[in-house]
Amino acid sequence: MSAKLAPRTLFTVVSANKALPLVRAIVQDIVDLYSDVREREQRLSAMRRDTTGKHQQDDPYSEEVEQIRTELEKDVEKLEGFVEELVELGVEFKDPVIGLVDFPANIDGQEVYLCWKLGESTVEFWHTHEAGFQGRQRLDDPAAN
Repeated sequence: MSAKLAPRTLFTVVSANKALPLVRAIVQDIVDLYSDVREREQRLSAMRRDTTGKHQQDDPYSEEVEQIRTELEKDVEKLEGFVEELVELGVEFKDPVIGLVDFPANIDGQEVYLCWKLGESTVEFWHTHEAGFQGRQRLDDPAAN
């Protein structure tokens, strides 16, 4: 038996901007936590390189390393939860560094993405599926609304 897919949410510029306060808060949480997780992963990786070849009983930092690894796993799960919240809203998360998201939309009968990134006050750009972020264009077309 196959699972039924939920109908895809298509946004208008108005509905995307209406969702933006919640989306902005979630994306800000992702960007902040992702930056922190990445920094801790790099430190952990450096600590592991420094202790390579030592037996665990000889390493006074092994418990600390294990605690950091456990906390990292929890924070990665938290990140996944934030992304899942966006998915439930119908928003596609694209980049954890700049906080980029796409809102599926329909402009002039063509499925496109309304594109927003953290720091922008409203949804003002769109792009085709193929063009991606590099091909984004300003929403000057009244038909896009």
